[in-house]
Amino acid sequence: MKESCFKLKLNSMIKKIRQRKACLVTAMAILATSSAFAQTPINEVKPFAPESSYRTWSIGVNGGVLVPWNPFGFRRDFTGSEYNLGYSAYIKKQILPGFGLQAAYMGGKVAGKNGPNGSTFETKMPWSAALSANITLANINWRHENGVIQPYITAGGGAINFEPTVTQTDGTSTTTESTTKFFIPVGAGLKFGVAPGINIDLGYTLNFVNSPNFDGVNTGSHDKFSYGHVGLEFALGAKEKPFLAHSNPVAAMKRDYQANYDELAAALKVQREENEALKAQLATDLADDDEDGVANKYDKCPGTPANTKVDGAGCPLPEAKQVVQQITVTEEDRRVVDEAIKNLEFDLSKATIRSTSFPSLDRVAGLLIEKNFSLKLAGHTDNTGSMQLNMRLSKERAEAVKAYLVSKGANPSRIEATGYGPTQPIATNATAEGRQANRRVEFTLY
Repeated sequence: MKESCFKLKLNSMIKKIRQRKACLVTAMAILATSSAFAQTPINEVKPFAPESSYRTWSIGVNGGVLVPWNPFGFRRDFTGSEYNLGYSAYIKKQILPGFGLQAAYMGGKVAGKNGPNGSTFETKMPWSAALSANITLANINWRHENGVIQPYITAGGGAINFEPTVTQTDGTSTTTESTTKFFIPVGAGLKFGVAPGINIDLGYTLNFVNSPNFDGVNTGSHDKFSYGHVGLEFALGAKEKPFLAHSNPVAAMKRDYQANYDELAAALKVQREENEALKAQLATDLADDDEDGVANKYDKCPGTPANTKVDGAGCPLPEAKQVVQQITVTEEDRRVVDEAIKNLEFDLSKATIRSTSFPSLDRVAGLLIEKNFSLKLAGHTDNTGSMQLNMRLSKERAEAVKAYLVSKGANPSRIEATGYGPTQPIATNATAEGRQANRRVEFTLY
């Protein structure tokens, strides 16, 4: 007798160890597959994308254990539980990342013992159908952005068909005719995303039957039974679309913001590099290493000695007798200059003269060469931007006009270029027309 009891205890311990080992292996498998899914790339969808960008329908199948036991201590006619196989399937429509509606079927049988006078019961449950709300409490990212672990709760209502049989201790049994009643399934669980559009589903459901006779004993008001299950959920639709239930809107907004920020930062970097290159090129073009008044870009005789008089190409002028002549500026001369002023255009925020201005500037250069006029160039801007920038831009534009005239043969020593920035407006800077009028280069012949 003692040996028999010892063997029973030993077998019980071995059984518990095997059960715990199986649970550990299952947990490790779930975590491993979840980790693999976390590293699997999925198509990114913009925040607030339309429903058509996602897969929103899914189906699920599961199996588990049906027992009359419940974890809340609700009254039971049978205090002992027997474990029987249950099975279920559902189809779900995901409406929001955290909310869906599912229609579920469940079947199996529920059995218990230790009832009135030691009786037992077995209730066959051919079918049940329920419509439930499925609320995802959180999409939790663990280390990897796509690692999805979804705790959820469900609640709904439907119809359940059952046929209970009660067996007394003397072996006699009583079967109640099959009936269909309203029931309320309330559950909770965890879903593990193991691949894009595939979840492992671990869940528990407590079912409230609107009948006291589910267990064959007509006492109380409502009977209850539990269903613990494990199963799989599969998203339906095009595989290149993400599953809405796996969507994390906050992570999607973060990705979109980061992408826009990186794009803007790259564009600003390119713009800064272009501005620096432009400034360096402008400094090179307007530099005058031999200080003869002709910029390097137009100087055909670089390196002339200091104080050497040069022509517009930067080459030394032959010594000429000083001839005193009276300079008279005619109306025609002024018309040529006025036309040049009207036609003078620069590239936006630059000191580069547009080619449409060259013909009228060529006529001004001809006047300076033919009549030996002196010319004062005064550059002006509006008040948009900083004072330092406007002073530099007005000076550079006046110098650019001088450099062009000199390149056409005008005497650089008879041309004065000055920048005044926004300090001498001729119109209000409060309007676009006024600012346009203030952006100018004035020519003064004498």
